[in-house]
Amino acid sequence: MFSGIVEEFATVTGLVKEQENLHLTLTCSFVGELKIDQSVSHNGVCLTVVKLTEDTYTVTAMKETLERSNLGLLKVGDKVNVERSMMMNGRLDGHIVQGHVDETAECVEVRDADGSWYYTFRYKKDDEMAAKGYMTVDKGSVCVNGVSLTVCEPTDDTFTVAIIPYTYENTNFHTLAVGSVVNIEFDIIGKYIARMLKR
Repeated sequence: MFSGIVEEFATVTGLVKEQENLHLTLTCSFVGELKIDQSVSHNGVCLTVVKLTEDTYTVTAMKETLERSNLGLLKVGDKVNVERSMMMNGRLDGHIVQGHVDETAECVEVRDADGSWYYTFRYKKDDEMAAKGYMTVDKGSVCVNGVSLTVCEPTDDTFTVAIIPYTYENTNFHTLAVGSVVNIEFDIIGKYIARMLKR
């Protein structure tokens, strides 16, 4: 379980394909605090630490994860938003994020907001999935590349988020442009409500 409050971005130092799996090796400031079998969110995807060195750690993404997320598009040197699992004795500053990415979305617009930015993303429109809560609502929560954000200007297949300078500089949002592919996780509370209403 995560909060969507990204700790920092890690840098990809190695990528090894093994059958249908992809082993990702990364480096970040808290490598020395990690343990084997620990969960870490990578661009919103919960992955398990399987190997540690003095300054790197390795996680493995399987085929379904690669098909559902943007992890298969990563290259050595890319920046990945990372967050360790949430401690239950602290404040929930973001929202409840499972680390189970629902799908990818494409950045279709970046607007300057005189010191901040508005990013608009388009995802695949699917009425059946929307009925199950896979959608965004105005002022609701959405997780983009592991970042907990508030939705504005939602449509059937797009939504916009506002990015302040701190988030821009301390996550990989500063690397995104029109055409960039991001991971999105819709709000779990919305999915539960949709399920209950259907029953």
